[in-house]
Amino acid sequence: MSLTILFMPESAYGPTNNSIGIGDILRRRGHRVVFAAEASWKGKLEALGFEEDLVDLAPPAEDATGGAEQDPGQFWKDFIRETAPEYRKSTKEQLETVTAPIWAELIDGVKYCEPQLKAIIERVDPDVIVEDNVITFPALLTAGKKFVRIVSCNPLEVRGEGIAPVFSGLPAADRAEWDAFRAEYDRTHRELWSAFNEWCVEQGTEPLPDLDFIHQGDLNLYVYPEILDYTDARPLGATWHRLDSSVRETDEDFTLPFQRNNGSLIYFSLGSLGSSDVELMQRVIDVLATTPHQYIVSKGPLHAEIKLADNMWGAEFLPQTKIIPQCDLVITHGGNNTTTEALHFGKPMILLPLFWDQYDNAQRVDEMGYGVRLSTYTFTDEELTGAIARLLGDTELRARLAAAGEEIRRRDGLRQAADLIEQLGQ
Repeated sequence: MSLTILFMPESAYGPTNNSIGIGDILRRRGHRVVFAAEASWKGKLEALGFEEDLVDLAPPAEDATGGAEQDPGQFWKDFIRETAPEYRKSTKEQLETVTAPIWAELIDGVKYCEPQLKAIIERVDPDVIVEDNVITFPALLTAGKKFVRIVSCNPLEVRGEGIAPVFSGLPAADRAEWDAFRAEYDRTHRELWSAFNEWCVEQGTEPLPDLDFIHQGDLNLYVYPEILDYTDARPLGATWHRLDSSVRETDEDFTLPFQRNNGSLIYFSLGSLGSSDVELMQRVIDVLATTPHQYIVSKGPLHAEIKLADNMWGAEFLPQTKIIPQCDLVITHGGNNTTTEALHFGKPMILLPLFWDQYDNAQRVDEMGYGVRLSTYTFTDEELTGAIARLLGDTELRARLAAAGEEIRRRDGLRQAADLIEQLGQ
């Protein structure tokens, strides 16, 4: 039975790429896959074989030629650049200056595109609606269709008393600061959440869970390896299914454009958003230049402003899922895609978190022993080079990660997700 499946991912690269990976499997199985992605993805999803029925999350901003074309996720790249000074603050301080403003921008987008989504659903008439986002879009819930929620951020997003508060980066084993962080979240978010909850109910949804900005689905999927998961401290209901990874198969192949030397090969990426902090990118690059290793650098949207050293090669866009398997170590901001992809391929990590769930991933990888979390803006040269030397030299850890990667790949989260969505729609 052929299904029509409508994907509505967040406009950032992580959730959209995750949806592309799952959608590609479903498309190849003969299903009709339509993307109600944000308008800046125009043409890029069609090129991968999907239908596009796109939405504007804000009034289009004209470029210099009078058009409205933007790079995918451009709004968030600009937003991150403008708020970058705030990333030097603690996660608790960021609640007011980073986290709440992000929620406010997301809410504005939800309200702006509500009538567009209703029209898209009427045109497409999907059997299943799949949302990979952190916030509720009422049109997706009130359409009378089977609804799938994908969590492609850190699963602390699904809250519980036995786990650290989401966005905190606080340790699992020390609860001393949990209550204070939760109280500050309540103080900085209660009014915003209450107004959004009231608006969602007016659109016909059930009330939101307290201080959550998104409902559960008929089926709920989350992307996180079992070796990092929190289910022992926060069990999930029968509608929840873990995908140990969800690594898209649409990236082009990658051949190293240089000869390997006797050192290790390391991948460095702060993600499409984090790489907009050119000063931080350059600081890390300048330290890495002093080591005997070779580096592949994901330079991001401001690639022209980033100067690589002789032991590096990089580009604005890179096929990350084809590069990580060839590397020995990953230096990352701790975005969920890169974190889960590194473990999918059995690679240790050094993590330099900036905002949102990146702190939670960095903390979890560090406390579970699969990498090192550093202070993003105050690490010393010796801390970074020392972490590289320790992780590359730890043969026991590398063997353990290689075995974990084999198991994660065997579980094949991509096809598991496609199976579950198919089953829901039939």
